[in-house]
Amino acid sequence: MHVTLITGAASGLGWAMARHWFVAGHSLVLADLNAEGLAARAEELGDAERVLTVTADITQAADICYLIDEVRYCFGRLDLLVNNAGITHRSPAHQTNPAVFRKVMAVDWQGPVELTMAALPMLRESGGSIVCIGSMAGWMPVPGRAAYCAAKSALTQFFEVLRLELEADGIHILMAYPSFLNTPIEHHALGRDGSVAKHPRSMVGGMRSAEWMAKLIDDGLQRRKRWILPEPISRFGSLLWRIAPSLYLRQVRKRFAGELR
Repeated sequence: MHVTLITGAASGLGWAMARHWFVAGHSLVLADLNAEGLAARAEELGDAERVLTVTADITQAADICYLIDEVRYCFGRLDLLVNNAGITHRSPAHQTNPAVFRKVMAVDWQGPVELTMAALPMLRESGGSIVCIGSMAGWMPVPGRAAYCAAKSALTQFFEVLRLELEADGIHILMAYPSFLNTPIEHHALGRDGSVAKHPRSMVGGMRSAEWMAKLIDDGLQRRKRWILPEPISRFGSLLWRIAPSLYLRQVRKRFAGELR
């Protein structure tokens, strides 16, 4: 039995990964804040013995403890932890309520870190794997996403250090860096006051499906990859930021002009 825990599993990339691994035979623990959405997903999969849903807020220590306790009680093991839950914002930093920064950092960095620490005993027992959904925004500046860039950068640095520290335990860590996926995360992006942002998002390159990304992540796990950077335009942007930052900044100002107003 292969047991996989996915956060943010009720929609978007989390749900795409859940479907993919359910077909592959995994037993699933689907965690999300959206209890109604989780119930609908469990009904869609239709296998109560292989699917556990847990309504949990990964920014709350009590919810993390409850989630891990449920995994151990129901399945007795954990082979794969997928830190997928996330939130973003679209607002200039100097105009944004600091509460937005705290929320983005809590969901995108603190939550995954604390959940991973709680899951480590079971992952050590199984010699399991961890997947973290990062973002190219963690590698290079994107206007209107200061807190999101900071949180995803922190996520990368933390788990790169953790990778080194866990080598002796045989725990594999895969960092995935999608760019623009067709998921609800941007529909729920926070604005400067913490309400849902009303202006359309800016983007570079094309929109990919969550299913496409789920397959790449599974392939990366099977091949024991450390990183997945699937979009050529994102890889190019990251390189440009490092070797020609002035040129990168000129281009990003044009592409994200709407975010600077």
